Amino acid sequence: MDLGILLLSVAVLIGAVVVSTTGGDRKIARLDRRLARVERKLDAIVSSLGVELPEPELDEVKALLAEGKKIQAVRAYRQATGATLQEAAAAIERLGG
Repeated sequence: MDLGILLLSVAVLIGAVVVSTTGGDRKIARLDRRLARVERKLDAIVSSLGVELPEPELDEVKALLAEGKKIQAVRAYRQATGATLQEAAAAIERLGG
């Protein structure tokens, strides 16, 4: 199966799950667990196919950090990687921000 089709299918499935739910902490927690399972399965598939995913370009992020622009670096990191605010902030700290 083509990797692009597989990734698109997973994205559609996740989107359908998110749209079909209505509020509630238990539902959100259940969705988080389900999403984590889907991500682990997708990681296993990518790994078994021997696909190397390219690392995001972080040159802009590093340049912003060198200029002392931590908030802009977090924003650029989120745009480059799709990370959450918390994930991006932690990554920026690891990068020396």
